[in-house]
Amino acid sequence: MTGVADAVARLDGLAAQPAVARLSAAFAEAGHELALVGGPVRDAMLGHRGADLDFTTDARPDAIARILRPIASAVWEVGRAYGTIAARVAGEEVEVTTYRRDRYVPSSRKPEVEFGDDLHGDLKRRDFTVNAIALRLPSLAVVDPTGGIAALLERRLTTPSPAVESFDDDPLRMLRAARFEARLGFRLDPDGRSAMQALAPRIEVVSAERVRDELIKLLSATRATAGLRLLVDTGLAAIVLPELPALRLTVDSQHRHKDVYEHSLTVLEQAVDLEQERFPGTPPDVVLRLAALLHDIGKPATRRFESDGQVTFHHHDVVGAKLARKRLKALRFPNDVVDQVFGLIELHQRFFGYGEGEWTDSAVRRYARDAGELLPRLHILTRADVTTRNVKKARRLSIAYDDLEARIAVLEEQEALSAIRPDLDGEAIMRILGVPPGRIVGEARSFLLEARLEEGPLGAEEAERRLRAWHRSRSWLLDAANNSCEIEK
Repeated sequence: MTGVADAVARLDGLAAQPAVARLSAAFAEAGHELALVGGPVRDAMLGHRGADLDFTTDARPDAIARILRPIASAVWEVGRAYGTIAARVAGEEVEVTTYRRDRYVPSSRKPEVEFGDDLHGDLKRRDFTVNAIALRLPSLAVVDPTGGIAALLERRLTTPSPAVESFDDDPLRMLRAARFEARLGFRLDPDGRSAMQALAPRIEVVSAERVRDELIKLLSATRATAGLRLLVDTGLAAIVLPELPALRLTVDSQHRHKDVYEHSLTVLEQAVDLEQERFPGTPPDVVLRLAALLHDIGKPATRRFESDGQVTFHHHDVVGAKLARKRLKALRFPNDVVDQVFGLIELHQRFFGYGEGEWTDSAVRRYARDAGELLPRLHILTRADVTTRNVKKARRLSIAYDDLEARIAVLEEQEALSAIRPDLDGEAIMRILGVPPGRIVGEARSFLLEARLEEGPLGAEEAERRLRAWHRSRSWLLDAANNSCEIEK
């Protein structure tokens, strides 16, 4: 980008889009103002294609809906209370919002909304100057009352009003600052950073769901660690994700173990790189990224200094998985996301040691079966967890995991590891043993599954032979136990 003229010139393509042209004509015919605003204008000036089209207008929600219906294939009014009507126009999803201002009050966890009549006033109440640039339609006049274009050219995040006032009015803006640092590569100005430090406790007025949504957007950015560092450095993470800054408590000045905080951020970066390498063009995998960020949060609670001077973190995987479950539930993440992150963290240490002693096929089967649908993510997380600067060690671990993945692929092709089941189902077990549904059927299935994992497919005939032998020995043990009880009586 060579200057303001180049940035503004890029807006011509945005205005030429069919959805924009239709809305421009419809609102002009109805006698209402309309402007493209926020993210799509910012991204167009940066040379990016934004996903959403956001408009602002002097029309109230009833009038917006009335104007949209004739030109839209669908209209959604779920945001009416906040002045927003969404629609699908010319194949694009758009949102049109009445000029407004919103702010939090100490007694509320949701912003209060007031409608306005002036574009300049609407822009000045927005979060950052780079998001307070508008393109009036149909005149194509650029409106920039807060110096957003200059900030955009300098890759600088500043607030339209004093940062202390802006963040106090809407504390969620502090999380957005971290998200924009991560996504755009911009840098929050010193006043903004100072305001975040001073007002960090104000984030508690924001609902857990809104905090969660901002964290998801932050983690979806390629440079997520930049935003996370801002949250930690300003004290905001201590409130919304305290397990992350707690990792800095494990920094060891005598270098007997690695810096767990820096290690975790590096693992996240490497996981993102591997994710994009292995699954190009797919949406960001928030489950994988959460697991990468939180995989070692059990270390502060499990750190022990041994008599030989070494530091250990025994069972930090199990402890960390439980801590992650608790935190993600508090942030109102869906149960399936919580369960998947829990599973990845609990399993992330399982591989280490593979290269030091040959795993049997049964061990490989267990690894794949325990991971189940998480296996592709576990592959990435385990590889990303190698951050050693020892080149030989890193290469040895990489070769070992290459070998493990190859063995899993061979066994998967031979045995369908992801769907491993006992060789006999419950109905067959009941028929062979002549027993009704109950505990013995479950115990029999567990016995056969154990044999399947240890030895691979047994076949129905051999499985039946093993089952009958197991049942005879079990019956003998139960009889012996009952006889012992009778003697004691």
